[in-house]
Amino acid sequence: MKPPKGMGNLMKQVQEMQEKLLEMQEKAGEKTVEASAGGGMVMVVANGRQEVLSIKIDAAVIDPNDIEMLEDLVVAAVNEALRKSREMVTEEMGKLTGGLRIPGLF
Repeated sequence: MKPPKGMGNLMKQVQEMQEKLLEMQEKAGEKTVEASAGGGMVMVVANGRQEVLSIKIDAAVIDPNDIEMLEDLVVAAVNEALRKSREMVTEEMGKLTGGLRIPGLF
């Protein structure tokens, strides 16, 4: 039984899309986003793979009597950096897929 007409072309398009997706993921992994908390007292840099690359903490925010505040600022900055990273990847994916939401792709 022969595959339906055009199936070979469709498979070729899917393969091309997969290659573009891998290339986009690699490029997104090289891009970084930055987020801060506490008016810039805690700065976090993350990449497109949702990996935290660096955390900078201003010495003025370090208070041995209020460690919880510093912990909260670090958590807030990390979460914001990861959110921005996901947003960046989603935006790049949208360019690749023409805005189509493909289940399991994001």
